[in-house]
Order: sequence, then structure tokens, then C-alpha cells
Amino acid sequence: MTVVTVKKKYTYKDYLTMPDDKRYELIGGELIMMTPSPVPYHQWISKNIAYEMERYIREKGLGVVFHAPCDVYLDDENVVQPDILFISRERTHIIGKNNIQSAPDLAIEILSESSAYTDMMKKKRLYAKFGVKEYWIVDPDGKTIEIYRLKEGVFILAKSFSENDELESPLLPGLKIRLSPVFAFL
Repeated sequence: MTVVTVKKKYTYKDYLTMPDDKRYELIGGELIMMTPSPVPYHQWISKNIAYEMERYIREKGLGVVFHAPCDVYLDDENVVQPDILFISRERTHIIGKNNIQSAPDLAIEILSESSAYTDMMKKKRLYAKFGVKEYWIVDPDGKTIEIYRLKEGVFILAKSFSENDELESPLLPGLKIRLSPVFAFL
């Protein structure tokens, strides 16, 4: 006799019933609790990147920047909260009352010990599947940022930047972010 254990597949409806005092993501029907909260250095980097992006995007009238927590509903089994996301002006119709209702143009994830595998593997595949045009993986320990571009349904590494570089985004031509201040903590 063979015993098969079936894992429950969660949906967006289940996701909405989760307690407010915890953050979750839903990937492939798997409910993932996001704990512990990001450390101060993670938040420092996130704030610095979001500030530089926001300044440039507002100045050029290119679209909207959001940062976590902000639900991105991809489908009934996939709801994520990128650390930072950008939606182009032409696609602002995907901004709903309760969530973002499609893939953003750009998603940025800042690695932490508890999220590295999910960010580098699961989310990377998920973002490619749903058509995110550009994906940045920020490594606080290595002080690097890798930019991936979507090509034929998969992400291809476009460029890797270290803390002494000036980041340039293929998706946002003209955006230049000096990374030494982004990573310089207090």
C-alpha cells in the first residue's frame, strides 16, 4: 500500500484570510510566511534605491514606483511583494484599489538570509513566466546588483554591478545610480 500526501494548494482567497500581523507571499499555491522582518541594512538599501528611482521616474514622468509591502497579484496562486517595483506610465491601469493586478515592468528583490533561495530561484522563474521585463537581485553582503532582462520567456543576465560602479538600467535609459552611497551604511 502506498500513502500519498497531498499538499494543500492555497489561492488568493486563502491569502486574504491570513492574519494582518504577518506578511505572506503565495507562489505556485504555496503560502510562504515572510519572517523575520527585514534587517535595518536591507531597509537602508531599499530606501536608497527607491529614492534614486523615484526621483528619476518622477522627473521624467515615466510611471510609478512602489515598495514593500505591496501585493502584486499575478494569478490566483501567485501573489508576491517585491521589495521595489516599477510600473510604466502606459501600464498604470494595472494599479488596482487593493493590489497591483499584473506583473510590474521592473521587480527588485533585496536578498536576505531567509529569502535568498526564493528570490533567486522561485521568484526569478515566476517573474519571467508572468512577463516582468527587468529583474534586479540586490546582494547586500556582496554589495552587488545583478540586472536580468527578459528574453524569450527567460531572464538573461544583462549586467552585474558592484559597490564602486554606477548602475544603469536597460529598461530606464538615463537612470544612473552610484552604488557606493546605496551600500554605505551609516
